[in-house]
Amino acid sequence: QVQLVESGGGLVQPGGSLRLSCAASGSIFSINAMAWYRQAPGKQRELVAAISSGGTTTYAVSVKGRFTISRDNAKNTVYLQMNSLKPEDTAVYSCNAVLRLTSSGPWWPYWGQGTQVTVSS
Repeated sequence: QVQLVESGGGLVQPGGSLRLSCAASGSIFSINAMAWYRQAPGKQRELVAAISSGGTTTYAVSVKGRFTISRDNAKNTVYLQMNSLKPEDTAVYSCNAVLRLTSSGPWWPYWGQGTQVTVSS
């Protein structure tokens, strides 16, 4: 059974920083892309940032220059460093990993349970 467990969310003032972590565990053969999504109340879920197995990154326009995604392949962990946070960054942040359980198995997306990030004074 595969689990993705996020940590690092919380309440922060505007202009502050937070670092999210997401660790994948279980019978994982390999992980391809990993990503962070967020969903604010009343809004659709949106891609925040993604990173390939080789380290290529992509960001939403709204977070470019403020957020940095990184990963530690040895630990099956993806991080999201969030700086210069704004109230509009408030949302539930969820991690996603596309992985497979065997060398010949299909690639499949798995999701974490989500962690709340609230930016408010």
